[in-house]
Amino acid sequence: MKPLHQHCAWLLTSLCASLPSTALALSFAQAQQLATHNAPALTAQAAKLEAASHSAMAAGELPDPQLILGLQDVPIEGNDRWSLQRDEFTSRTLGLRQDMLNGDKRQARVATAQAGIDSAAAELQVERLQVRLATAQAWIASYTQQRKLTQFEAFFADNRLFAAAVRAQLAGGSGQASDLLAPQQEAALLDEQRDELLQQQALARAALKRWIGPDASQPLTGALPHWRIDPADYSQAVQQHPELAAFAPLTRQAEAQVREAQAEKNSDWSWEVDYQKRGRDFGDMVSLQLSVDLPLFASSRQDPKIAARLATVNQLEAEHEVKLRERGQQLEDDLAEYQRLERAVKRSQATLLPLAEEKVRLLLASYSAGNSELSDLLQARRELIQAKLKQLDLQGLRALTATRLQFNYGEHSERRVGFSPPSLDNEIGGLQPSLQSRPATANGYNEFNYGEHSAGESNIEEQRR
Repeated sequence: MKPLHQHCAWLLTSLCASLPSTALALSFAQAQQLATHNAPALTAQAAKLEAASHSAMAAGELPDPQLILGLQDVPIEGNDRWSLQRDEFTSRTLGLRQDMLNGDKRQARVATAQAGIDSAAAELQVERLQVRLATAQAWIASYTQQRKLTQFEAFFADNRLFAAAVRAQLAGGSGQASDLLAPQQEAALLDEQRDELLQQQALARAALKRWIGPDASQPLTGALPHWRIDPADYSQAVQQHPELAAFAPLTRQAEAQVREAQAEKNSDWSWEVDYQKRGRDFGDMVSLQLSVDLPLFASSRQDPKIAARLATVNQLEAEHEVKLRERGQQLEDDLAEYQRLERAVKRSQATLLPLAEEKVRLLLASYSAGNSELSDLLQARRELIQAKLKQLDLQGLRALTATRLQFNYGEHSERRVGFSPPSLDNEIGGLQPSLQSRPATANGYNEFNYGEHSAGESNIEEQRR
């Protein structure tokens, strides 16, 4: 019977062998997963969202109360100078003051804070899209270079057969002695071209490492990503693109700031309670004061601020239209590029590559028979090598264009403008609290209904008109 530790070692080895190994190869899906979990840019945006969430906790609250300590009516001349006990008007004051902001201003500040959270969440989605696109571009570029480099084993093997054919031709009394140099020159050119591909692969790996970390050094596995291309769905999904969806919370934030500026026309007020301790021969006193702001000069104070905030809303709407047209043009450009690449790949597979192979075969037979020049055969062989490499380039560019279409439009066809997807909470660890779930404040004010501002928005629209 085997010792217990041998059985445990065997069991551990079996378990490790049965686990899926991600340290040996890196697929497209694994690269995307690593990027969305490890990219520092997403960590930074998630921290920004967390900061906005924490900052919003205090939105709409009243200012902190003020403690008042003082001495009043202390004589500085005569027999009672600097005395706090002998003059009936002298008192030591202990008071409390509270500023009370008007409800519209507090509600507008809460709406601004909530829109700030939504804006940070939208920016996180934009950054996530950019990270995924950059990762896809780096992976596809690196994978394409890897596929091209694997072709060079066949190129060098064919070069050796070519050299043997040249030697056989010379042994048969045909050709020239300089023909022996042609295969060597071709091999040197292949080495040079492979070095260039190795450099390009190193650059692509460096770009991939930027997004996924040290796992970028793993060999790539799997196949190029393939997506179903649907121009009709893409056209309808343009409005849901994250860059356009980000304008919705920005606009809500600007409109809330308009309402806050409008609320400056409403008076804030404050109250103060003071306890006045007088001398032993005099009774103590209590005083209560109320103060109210008087916005009497709105034309030179509040109105310019309101006009500035309204101009910001108009600016955001114009920028949204600019971005919408830009996205529409980009979609048309990408669709046209994809269609061109699709036709180019099919043409290469069905026509160009077979013709290049047939041309080499015919010229090799003609050269062996002594009916053609070696230079023609060399040119045909170069064209065949370039045709094979170009075919791989075209396939990589087609996959990249299709991925760009899918990430930009295909994944957002059912997403509402300004609405964060459910997966967002998983990505940022649930950092976004709900303001509507907050209890009543210590000052006795219940929370407002922050999601509804129809009356305020109608006033904004009326002023803009």
